[in-house]
Amino acid sequence: MRFVDEAIITVRSGHGGHGCVSFRREKFIPKGGPDGGDGGRGGTVSLRAEPRMLTLYDFRHKRLYAAQNGQSGQGQEKYGKAGEDLVVDLPVGTLIYELREDGEPELLVDLSEPGLEVLVAKGGRGGKGNTHFKSATMRAPRFAQPGEPGEEKRLKLVLKILADVGLIGLPNAGKSTLISKISAARPKIAPYPFTTLTPNLGVLTDDYGRQLVVADIPGLIEGAHEGQGLGDRFLKHVERTKLLVHMVAAEEMSFEAEDPFAAFGLVNAELTAFSPELAGKPQLEVVNKIDIWPEGRLAQARELAAAAGREIMFVSALSGEGLDGLVEELWQRSGKAAERDEAVDETDNAPRESGKL
Repeated sequence: MRFVDEAIITVRSGHGGHGCVSFRREKFIPKGGPDGGDGGRGGTVSLRAEPRMLTLYDFRHKRLYAAQNGQSGQGQEKYGKAGEDLVVDLPVGTLIYELREDGEPELLVDLSEPGLEVLVAKGGRGGKGNTHFKSATMRAPRFAQPGEPGEEKRLKLVLKILADVGLIGLPNAGKSTLISKISAARPKIAPYPFTTLTPNLGVLTDDYGRQLVVADIPGLIEGAHEGQGLGDRFLKHVERTKLLVHMVAAEEMSFEAEDPFAAFGLVNAELTAFSPELAGKPQLEVVNKIDIWPEGRLAQARELAAAAGREIMFVSALSGEGLDGLVEELWQRSGKAAERDEAVDETDNAPRESGKL
C-alpha cells in the first residue's frame, strides 16, 4: 500500500424525512382527526481516530462519504426511521480542515488521540406531521413540515505521523537499516540514496508492553524546506516527535576537515528554515556505518567528538555494533523509560497470592 498523507473528501449528512399528511379513517370514524407522523432525522457523519490505520490511501479512491436520509412519516402517527449515522475511520494524527468557499482551509479538529471521535456534519431534522398543527381553529390541517436538508462539507485531510522518535538525516545515512534492526518494521533498503520515498514506522516493545514508536523520515536534501525532494512533505511528520535522532553516515565525516561533523549542519539548517520550533527539539546525534572504518578510526572519532563537546553515538546498523546502547538512549531521552520503570515497579510491588503446601 502506498503511503498517502493528504486527501480531499466530501462528507454529506442525511436529509430529514418529511412529515406526513394523513387523517384517521376507520369504519365508524369517517372523519377522524389528523394522524400524520413525523419524519426521521438524517444520519450524522463523524470522524474517528483509528490506531490501525497508517495512511490516507483509501481516501484517494473514495471521495464521497454520505450518511442515510431519514424516512418520511406515515399515517397512524408512525414516525419515520432515523437515518443511520456514518463513522469514518482515519489514522491517528490526521488534521481535519474544512475548505471554505474561497478555497482556504480552516482547521476543525486534530485527531491526535486514538479513539477520538468528532461530529463534522449534523443530520437534517425530521419534519413534523400534520398532527402537530391541529388547533381549535384548524381541525384538519392539510400540510406537514418538510424535513431539513443535511450538511455537506469538503474536507482536507492532512496526516502528521505521531511518533516518539523521528529519524532524520541525509539520504543513504542508514535510517531504514536501523529501524529494521531495532523494530519489526521492514522498509525497502538498498545501498543508494532515496530508497525511502515514504515515512516508515517502527515500534519497540519492552517486556512490560510499553511501546516506543520510531518514524523513519525519508532522506532530506538541501532545499528540503522549500519542497526539494518532497522535503516539506516529509518534515511535517517529525513536528510531533519528542526526540530527533540525527543520523550521518560514517563516509560523510572528513577527519582532516576543521569540523569533521559538518554534515550535521546541512539538515539542521533545513530544520531551522522549515520551523524554528522543530529545530529546537531535543536531538541525539548518531554516526552510522562505523563498520567501514579501518581499525583505530572509531577511537579517533570519539576523541574528536569529546574535543568538540558533542555527545555523539557511534553505531553500525548493519553489524549491530552500538545498537543496544542506542536503543536504551532512545528510551531514556524520549521519556518512555520512566513509564517503563513505573510498570516494572508496579509488577514488582503487586500483591502475590500465597501458595499452599
